[in-house]
Amino acid sequence: MTTDHGPRTTDQARRLWRRAQAVCFDVDSTVSPEEGIDVLAAFAGQGDAVAALTQRAMGGAVRFEDALRERLALIRPSRDLIERCLRAHPPRLTPGIDRLIAALHARGTPVYLVSGGFEPMILPLAKRLGIVADRVHANCLHFAADGAYAGFDAERPTTRSGGKGVVLGQLKRSFAYDPLIMVGDGVTDLDARPPADGFIGYGGIVVREKVQAEADWFVTDFTELITALE
Repeated sequence: MTTDHGPRTTDQARRLWRRAQAVCFDVDSTVSPEEGIDVLAAFAGQGDAVAALTQRAMGGAVRFEDALRERLALIRPSRDLIERCLRAHPPRLTPGIDRLIAALHARGTPVYLVSGGFEPMILPLAKRLGIVADRVHANCLHFAADGAYAGFDAERPTTRSGGKGVVLGQLKRSFAYDPLIMVGDGVTDLDARPPADGFIGYGGIVVREKVQAEADWFVTDFTELITALE
């Protein structure tokens, strides 16, 4: 059983990666080149204010739950707004992520998406990647009868700082994955190790200094991860 969660050498991280029994990916700026909430905010005319809050949250300068609440208060995303945004800006995949996830699936390795973003923005990506909906752990929005924004499900672990670690801990307890690997670009992803047995930092969209410094393995191209599996 894997018990040492401290930083590893890149070679150690590669060996752990090849033995992964499950892999959890962040979505925004990892699986997708965009921050979904920023796309939604720009569509709602609140782009600059929300983008600033996103950067502060991803860099660890403000608690994620506080930034989430503030951003949603600015956007007030109705069901109609989300649907129009998705039609105008279909979610995009980061180059190489489809091949990487296909390679993991071909090995029989379960893949999860664990995100502080919103299910309506993430489920279309999961479908394209062949990831079933019950392996998506993200935030749930509430709507009034007329479709107006009515808050969010604050009970979801992904609404708060440390929430990704809570999700990974639940997965480990439920399925005994060992090792379980987390891949992402942000401090919220880094903080999920432990319970993740290894953390791979992704910097192909944005490089965050703390993530680059503390990741077990830092990559800027998913081809590196595909090659290591081979």
